Amino acid sequence: MNHAKTESRLRVGVIGSGPVGIALAQALAGAGHLLAGITAGTDEARERVDALLPGVQILTIEGVFTAADLVVLAIPAEELEASVSGWAALGLIRPGQLVMHTAAEYGVTVLEPAAKLGAIPLAVHPAMRFSESSLDIARIRDSHFAVTAPAIAIPIAQALVIEMGAEPVVIPEADRATYAEAISVATTFSALIVNQAIGLLKQIQVVEARELLSTLLHSSVDRALAEGYQPIEPEDLRG
Repeated sequence: MNHAKTESRLRVGVIGSGPVGIALAQALAGAGHLLAGITAGTDEARERVDALLPGVQILTIEGVFTAADLVVLAIPAEELEASVSGWAALGLIRPGQLVMHTAAEYGVTVLEPAAKLGAIPLAVHPAMRFSESSLDIARIRDSHFAVTAPAIAIPIAQALVIEMGAEPVVIPEADRATYAEAISVATTFSALIVNQAIGLLKQIQVVEARELLSTLLHSSVDRALAEGYQPIEPEDLRG
């Protein structure tokens, strides 16, 4: 593992108080960075911040950009392009500020309006599922994060990931869509298959369906990962 470190502690602001924003805020604080604030647009979100990030200020989006050296955009991928363009047009982003989004689908092109204002764009996607519980921090330490950034900023993104306890994997901008497709296939289809298997077992009155499948699924995934990629012929898909 590369043991690079950021040169100094950063003031971190997070836009988005869902499971990803909360977990990354906790991980960055655990690495010694200062949490300058986080947005929370609903009563539920504010309660979540109070419970999981006690003492951290709830700020407006403008307040986050004003207070932070590193702004983490933990918002839905479909909101990124319009949001970044709007914030740039309002002049909220300043030169030298690190602006990092967490969407699998995009590299740093979506952050171009921020980069034009002198910000340093980073795309850092955690390749894991978040549960909005204390388990997320432990899972981060067992996870890989996809990193896309301008060449000069890749060491910064790698250092942030390492400080959070995860392993960075550099994904070139041109390959980001393929990366996102792989993540979608792995998460969506695995969930569908597990759901179908549980349903079939319940049809035959197997009460412990999830317990029965647990070891089987873990061992099957471990074997598939050990064997690596194997081309699949059409006849292999026939029952």
